[in-house]
Amino acid sequence: MRIITLLTDFGIKDGYHGVMKGVIWGIAPEAKIADITHQISPQNVLEGALAFDRVAHYFPPGTIHVGVVDPGVGTSRRPIAARLGEQFFVGPDNGLCTLLVQRARRQNEAVQFVKLDKPEYWLAEVSNVFHGRDIFSPVAAHLANDVDLNDLGSLIDDPQMLQIPEPERIEDGWRGRVVIVDNFGNLSSNLRREHLAGLGDVKVEIAGQVIHGLLRTFGEGRPGELVALFGEAGDLSVCVVNGDAAQRLHAGVGETLLVRSS
Repeated sequence: MRIITLLTDFGIKDGYHGVMKGVIWGIAPEAKIADITHQISPQNVLEGALAFDRVAHYFPPGTIHVGVVDPGVGTSRRPIAARLGEQFFVGPDNGLCTLLVQRARRQNEAVQFVKLDKPEYWLAEVSNVFHGRDIFSPVAAHLANDVDLNDLGSLIDDPQMLQIPEPERIEDGWRGRVVIVDNFGNLSSNLRREHLAGLGDVKVEIAGQVIHGLLRTFGEGRPGELVALFGEAGDLSVCVVNGDAAQRLHAGVGETLLVRSS
């Protein structure tokens, strides 16, 4: 019994994620389906890649991750599937799996890609605007039914990869940027715990505000206080205790933050 995850920018209003589940269960009725999220910002491939990176490795070996954040649907953009260590990815060739690939390679795990060009594993009719339903869902279901990855398409070695924004070392600390704004308005950055190792006590500068020191958890701050702490994925985050940092600071993805020794 295989697990198939779904990550999309569809939202939940229109039933697009629901029809994908129907297609999967029509082919692989024993599959278990887990929703990672359907609330990725429309067409935001980087946000989808970051969400996959935070979640996918918690799933067991054999899990099949289906990603549909696909602004290039119906164009020359290739549909692909991949073996990434002990897990699989199915989706568009637009960099959505970049961080999953990087994680697998860091761990010296096998990485293999195929271009999905075997329509016998798709639905009979394929829309130009909904490959999530017509190609990616049936391919994932066939994988769950133990069809070999190599049978689903032709091997490729040039998948599209995103340029992931990296922090910049400065004289007395680091310059980073906000990469995610979550549902609470917390501003998560591309700075991680390991970047700040050795800096000692720090101050965080963002949107004209200075935060002195880091908290361990929200409860150490006062309601309404602007704070900095490491989030659940080890990323440096700027938050308002019981509030919304994005709204308070009028800040979003791309906002610069500086971390310096204090």
